[in-house]
Amino acid sequence: MSYLESFAWETTPLGARASWPVALRTTYDLLMASPFAMCATWGAEQTLIYNQAYAPFLGARHPAALGQPIDEVWAELWDEIAPLIARTLAGEALHFVDKHFVMTRNGYPEDTYWSFSYSPLRDGERIVGMLNITTETTASVQAHRQRDVAEAALRRHNLTLEQELSARIDELDSARAAESSVLAAAERVQLALAAGAIIGTWYWDLPTDRFTVDEAFAINFGLDPALGRDGLSLAQVVATVHPDDQPGLAAAIADVIGRGGRYAHQYRVRRSDGRYYWLEANGHVELAPDGTPLRFPGVLLDVDARRALADERDRALADLRDLTATLEQRVEERTEELRRSEEALRQSQKMEAVGQLTGGLAHDFNNLLAGISGSLDLMSLRIGQGRFTELEKYLTAAQSSAKRAAALTHRLLAFARRQTLAPEATEVNQLVGGLLDLVQRTVGPAIQVQFSSLPDDQPLLVDQSQLENALLNLCINARDAMPKGGRILIAASHRTLGEADIRDFELAPGRYLHLSVTDSGSGMTPEVAAKAFEPFFTTKPMGQGTGLGLSMIYGFARQSGGQLRLRSTPGEGTTVCLYLPLRPVERPCGLPRVEDQPALLEGANATVLVVDDEPTVRMLVTDLLRELGYVIIEAADGAGGLEVLHSDARIDLLVTDVGLPGGMNGRQLADAARVRRPALKVLFITGFAETSLLSDGHLEPGMAILTKPFAVEALAQRVKGLVAG
Repeated sequence: MSYLESFAWETTPLGARASWPVALRTTYDLLMASPFAMCATWGAEQTLIYNQAYAPFLGARHPAALGQPIDEVWAELWDEIAPLIARTLAGEALHFVDKHFVMTRNGYPEDTYWSFSYSPLRDGERIVGMLNITTETTASVQAHRQRDVAEAALRRHNLTLEQELSARIDELDSARAAESSVLAAAERVQLALAAGAIIGTWYWDLPTDRFTVDEAFAINFGLDPALGRDGLSLAQVVATVHPDDQPGLAAAIADVIGRGGRYAHQYRVRRSDGRYYWLEANGHVELAPDGTPLRFPGVLLDVDARRALADERDRALADLRDLTATLEQRVEERTEELRRSEEALRQSQKMEAVGQLTGGLAHDFNNLLAGISGSLDLMSLRIGQGRFTELEKYLTAAQSSAKRAAALTHRLLAFARRQTLAPEATEVNQLVGGLLDLVQRTVGPAIQVQFSSLPDDQPLLVDQSQLENALLNLCINARDAMPKGGRILIAASHRTLGEADIRDFELAPGRYLHLSVTDSGSGMTPEVAAKAFEPFFTTKPMGQGTGLGLSMIYGFARQSGGQLRLRSTPGEGTTVCLYLPLRPVERPCGLPRVEDQPALLEGANATVLVVDDEPTVRMLVTDLLRELGYVIIEAADGAGGLEVLHSDARIDLLVTDVGLPGGMNGRQLADAARVRRPALKVLFITGFAETSLLSDGHLEPGMAILTKPFAVEALAQRVKGLVAG
C-alpha cells in the first residue's frame, strides 16, 4: 500500500475515511485510480488530497503537503490562484492552457507552464471543495519558444538572402553566375545558423527546373549528396516524402509558385534508416515583373521533436477534456450506486431490528399473558368451588402482569417516538435536585452522586415525568458500569448551536439545554458504543436488561425536538449528553398538582360524555363515573358523539377514545366540539398506536391523555382534576 493510500486522515480536519461523506469517498477513489495528475480540496479548511501522479509537481513539499490546507501548501502562488479557487467554490468550472507560474519546487525559482482545470465538488446541494486536473507544459512551451526564435532568425536571414540574390542578379549577366552567387549566399546563411534548428538549404531555379541542395538537405531526404550538388528534379525530392503528405506538399508548392512570396510547409520525409521524420520547409518564391516565377530558395527545419511534444500535449488535453466532461457524471453515478447500497444495508438492518423486536415482544408478552390468563382461570375455578379467600392472591397476580405489560408497551413507544408528551414549564435545577435523593438510594452508597447546576435556571418546556425517567435510567446504567463503586456527575448547562453544528447534531440552530450524565466506570469500545441506541441491544447478562433503556431515551429526546449523544472510552467511563431546545416559556406558577386538589363531592351533577367504540371499555368507564356521581351520556362513534355535542345538552367533560371508526377520530371530534364549546375539557383514552393523531403527540391546554390499560384510580383522579380545573 502506498504512502498516499495509508495516510492517517483522522489526524486532519477531514477525519477518518470511514466517516467521510459519499461524495468525498467517491472523489478520493477517482484520484487514487487515475493515471492523470489530480488533486482535490474539501471542507472549510480546503484540505488538500492528491494522487501519486500529482506528487512530483510538489517537489520537496511532498509528502508533508498531504492533508494540509491548500493556502499553506501553495503559499507562494496563493495571490494568483486564490481568486481562481474562489470562483470555483462559487460554482464556476475553469480551464487554462499554458498558464505561467514562477515556482520554487526544488530550492530555486523557475518559470513553469501548466494546462489545468478547476471544477466544483458538491456534497448534495452544497459546494464543499474543488477538483484540479493538471499537466505541466513547460517543455512544450519552451520548445515552441525555441522554434519562434529560429523562425525569427530565419526570416531575418531570408530577407538578407533575398536582398543579396537580387543585387547579384542585377549585377551579373549570366544565369550561371547568379546561381553561383545565390548558392554562396545560401552557404553563408547555413554557416551562420548552423547552431540552430536549420538542417539543410536548397535553391530551385524555376525556369530550368534545376533543384540543387546542400549535403545536409540530401542526407535528411535520404538522397545521395552528390546528386544534390549536380542538381535534382523535384520528383526525385518528393519521392522520399511520406505518401500521405505528398498531395499536400504538391498543392503548397503550386500555390506559392503561382502567387510568389513566403512559403512554409510541414511534412514527413523518409531518411536512410527507413523511418519518417517531420521537417518544415521555409522559403520564398521570387517573381519577375510580369509574374513569371524565377527562383525558389529555402531552408529545412527539424521539427520532429516539437511535433512529438505537440502531439503528446494535444492527446493529454483531449484526455483532460474528456475526463473533465465525464467526471461529474461518473461522480453522480458512483454516488448514486453507493446510496443504493447504503439504503439496501439500512433496509436489511431494519428487517433485522424488526425480527429482534417481534421475537422479544412475543417472548415477553407470552410470559405476561400467561400470568394474566392463568390467574383469571384459577379465579374462575375458585369461585366455582366457593373458595373466595384465595381470589385476592390471583387478582393481585393478574393486575401485576397487566401493569408490567403496560410498562413494556410504554417503553416500546418511547423508543418508537410514539408516546404522547405533556410538556410543561420546568426548572431543571429544581427537577434534578428533587431526584438526587432517589438516585442516591437507587445506585447505593458505594457510588458518589454529584450535580453541577445551572447558574441561570431558564424554564424548559418539557414533559417532566419523561425527563425524570430518562435521568433515572441513565444513572442506573452508570451504576451498572461501576460494580465496585465510583462517581456519577450530572451536569446542566446552556449551549448555542450554530450552522456548523447542523450536520453533527441534526438539530436546528439555537439555544439548547445540555444535560449530561458521566460515570467513572468501565467505558465502552467503539463497536459497543455504535450500537448503544439500538433496540434490544444490551451487554448485560440474560434477564438483567431489555436493551430498551437508551433507545427509549433517544426516542424521548428526538420527539422533544432534541438529540442524544454518547462519548465513551474503555477504562475511563462514559458520558451521555441530552440536548433539549430552550423556548420562551413562563416560569412555573406553582399550581397544586392534581393529586393535591380536593375530590369532587358525590352528586356534583357534572355531565360527562363518553365516546368509545369498544363496549367493554365504555362499560367500565361509564360504570366507574356513575359510581362517582357523574351524569353520563354514551356514544359508540364520532358521529354519535358529535350529535350530542351539537345539542343543547350540558357537557362538562368529553372522554373519548382516539382511534374511533367511521371516518372521525377522537382528536377530530374534540376539535369539532371546541368550535361550539371552546372551554370544553377533553380526556383522550388511547391504546398508544394512535398518538400521532394528537397533533404530533402534544396536547393543547384543557386536554389530557390516559393510556390503556389504566387503573380505575387513575381514571377517577384524571376526571376529577379536569372537571375541577
